[in-house]
Amino acid sequence: MSTKIKLGLFGFGCVGQGLYNVLNQTEGIKAEIIKICVKNGSKSRSLPDHYFTLDKNELLNNSEINVIVEMIDDPAAAFEIVKSALKSGKAVVSANKKMIADNFAELHSLQQEFNVPLLYEASACASIPIIRNLEEYYDNDLLGAVEGIFNGSTNYILTKIFKENLDFDTALRQAQDAGFAETDPTLDVQAFDPKYKLCIILAHTFGLFVNPEEIFNYGIQNLSTFDINYAKEKGYKIKLVAFCRRLEDKIIAGVLPRFVKPENKLSAIENEYNGILVESAFTEYQFFAGKGAGSNPTGSAVLSDISALTYNYKYEYKKYNRNKLEISNDFQIEVYVRYSTRKSIDLSLFSNIKETYTNADSGYIVGSISFGELRNSSWINRSDVNVIVSAENKFVLNNKTGTTVAELHGELA
Repeated sequence: MSTKIKLGLFGFGCVGQGLYNVLNQTEGIKAEIIKICVKNGSKSRSLPDHYFTLDKNELLNNSEINVIVEMIDDPAAAFEIVKSALKSGKAVVSANKKMIADNFAELHSLQQEFNVPLLYEASACASIPIIRNLEEYYDNDLLGAVEGIFNGSTNYILTKIFKENLDFDTALRQAQDAGFAETDPTLDVQAFDPKYKLCIILAHTFGLFVNPEEIFNYGIQNLSTFDINYAKEKGYKIKLVAFCRRLEDKIIAGVLPRFVKPENKLSAIENEYNGILVESAFTEYQFFAGKGAGSNPTGSAVLSDISALTYNYKYEYKKYNRNKLEISNDFQIEVYVRYSTRKSIDLSLFSNIKETYTNADSGYIVGSISFGELRNSSWINRSDVNVIVSAENKFVLNNKTGTTVAELHGELA
């Protein structure tokens, strides 16, 4: 984009304010905010009133504005805004992971049809530039897996539980008070937020455009003192881990809590930070860490995309164009399942059981089960049940004993 960037912002909440802060502290980007569309015109804000409007068309139909920055929390409204902007030839930067994940295929088509870029680095893991790295640095590498902590809110909660011995409800309230969790924390604690991010990561890792409903997410909402004590006795921490991995010609993916050993790099990722492990044939293992929540880290990622537009950057989706892979639930996973002894669970679903325990109130099983059987089991949504991936887990296709990239190079320390 050879001309000066003229910005039209949708939303001026946490991320919008963060963008304004970092934009005014950087000297290398020639970008100017022209207009900001907001939902509430009476709210007191840090900028003069002339910047703000309630009419989206003041931005979408403004020929002076050449970049739309979408930062609102309504995915349906966000999609209509982004679609209109792309159709009118305006470049778009978005931080809305649900909007992007829900409409990935159509957004890709719009970019190709109207030859305009849509950039969304801030939609996945905030300050970590994972999308650009997957798109460019790993363009010709043979990626084996990407996994990690994609949600700063739940990591903050889990850190408080294990580091300060807080109970779940107290840790959640502290996360809300610190601005790292919403008043309604469902998207975070039930692992929908990291699932939407994983859908985006899948597109840039393996070239797969998947519907979010295809990906199984299981959060930390059922975490109990029993589970926490079990982890501490074993010397583990619990982290909410999103994963996508290639096994032969299949891609497996999901989001579940996981026991992690002290030597696992994810164990050291605390509070609102995210951590991402990338596994490939040529570079083997690489690790990224950075803040995954907060106005300035996310605003910085948005600013990075705006900067990229100054040299006409856009995603090329090369992996999608050469993709011959498909998503699969047909693999084994080793899990810890805690349940109330007042209700049984079907042990016949497990192909192997390594450990069992019961007392008057609770019991647990550690064993291997088909991922498809796990997500479709009759007990998976029970409030008295919790599922955590074993620290010893090794993914393998059902009825297969093939060697994975991880097995070739050994465990990541």
